[in-house]
Amino acid sequence: MGWIVAVIAVMAAVAAAMRSYGSARSEQLAVAHAELTERQMKAAEARTAALVDEIRQLAHKRIPAAATALSHPSAQVPGLREAAEVDGDAARLLTEAVQAARTAVIEERQRVDAAARAAMRGTSAKIQSLLNQSQQLLHELQHEYDDPRILQLDFRNELALRRTQSTAVLCDAWPGLARQNSPLVEIVLGAQSRVAGYERIKVANHLREERLALAARAAEPLAIALAELLANATAYSHPDTDVTVTLQQSGGRGAFLVVDDAGIGMDEDALDRARALLAGPSEVLLTELGDPPQTGFAVVGRLVVQYGFHCHIEASPFGGMRTILRVPAHLLTVLKEDRTLSALAPTPVSAHPAAAEPDAPAPPAPPAQDPPQPAAAEPAGLPSRRRRAPKPVAVASTAPTAAPAAGQMPRTPEQAESSWAALQQGTLNGRSVAGRAPAPDSDGHDHLGDQDDQGDDET
Repeated sequence: MGWIVAVIAVMAAVAAAMRSYGSARSEQLAVAHAELTERQMKAAEARTAALVDEIRQLAHKRIPAAATALSHPSAQVPGLREAAEVDGDAARLLTEAVQAARTAVIEERQRVDAAARAAMRGTSAKIQSLLNQSQQLLHELQHEYDDPRILQLDFRNELALRRTQSTAVLCDAWPGLARQNSPLVEIVLGAQSRVAGYERIKVANHLREERLALAARAAEPLAIALAELLANATAYSHPDTDVTVTLQQSGGRGAFLVVDDAGIGMDEDALDRARALLAGPSEVLLTELGDPPQTGFAVVGRLVVQYGFHCHIEASPFGGMRTILRVPAHLLTVLKEDRTLSALAPTPVSAHPAAAEPDAPAPPAPPAQDPPQPAAAEPAGLPSRRRRAPKPVAVASTAPTAAPAAGQMPRTPEQAESSWAALQQGTLNGRSVAGRAPAPDSDGHDHLGDQDDQGDDET
């Protein structure tokens, strides 16, 4: 009987021990679970705080920086601040939010820019039409009234017309002027006449073919592009320096227009941006051209893409910049002999004297009524000076020959006017010495006026 009591007591002790162990185990598990829960809560709070910080940075820094980088590629867009505290899905969603914001900004900018282009395109067309009408009226007034202020007004109208044309071209509009096949040298003179500092621009004609011309469809676009390059060269160089335009003809009958200035030059960033614009990017937003907008290179780049030109800019040996505008061979042609070139167009200058010998008999050709003089003048190479010595009447016969020789150097309209006035006075003096009645003054003035008008029309 006693052993039964002992067994019962042992079992009770074991049960009590089991209950005590279970209770302790439960308490340990509860403590561990509580500690785990607390750690999870702290981790969740840390992740939430990190995510909130990332969202705050996304709204205040990353999205604005991404929008700024669209206009300034060198701007840095910050990344995630606490990459370790943000899980993969959250980091991916934050990155997608930045990309979505960039896409939305780009689409909105394109929509606004397209609307602005359409408005400016329509406005430019109307202004250009009015300026063309004003130009026609001014040309009529120049024939009726001898007032230099009309020339000044005509020139300012030409400057306004160039600005309007450039704006229209930048907005994907047609240049607004149809021309025939035009001599390349006359296109250069036309571009020169559209620039405020035209008197500083010197043209050097080194074409092998004097009548080298540009196809009709590309004549006006080339004049617009060259005028923008000349305006840039004159605006960023000292007023006392010259801007040189050199016409050259390559072996494949392509042509190069080289513009050199002695200006302030460009730093590397500005040069890279200029080259990017001149290469003709697929799209240039108006908002990316600065305030006020600097549209010159953008306009040239647009014309380069549309008409197949090529433009390159680099440092000039004169200290400023050198811009090379290449015209491809398929846009070039040669005019027929019956087309008369402008009196202001400089004749080609040969770099080698030997190459110029075949052209030497050309200047003495006009005074055919005095055969002994050309033969005596050919060895010296200066026939105009030798023909003045025998008698005063030779001045009248040789002056027309001297005018084309002087045309080798670029002349302003004022210098051309002085040359024609001197020619007329010399003619009158020669006729007086020869005992012949001088021509009426009205005829001389009318002739001079015709030449001036012709020069203005050509340029």
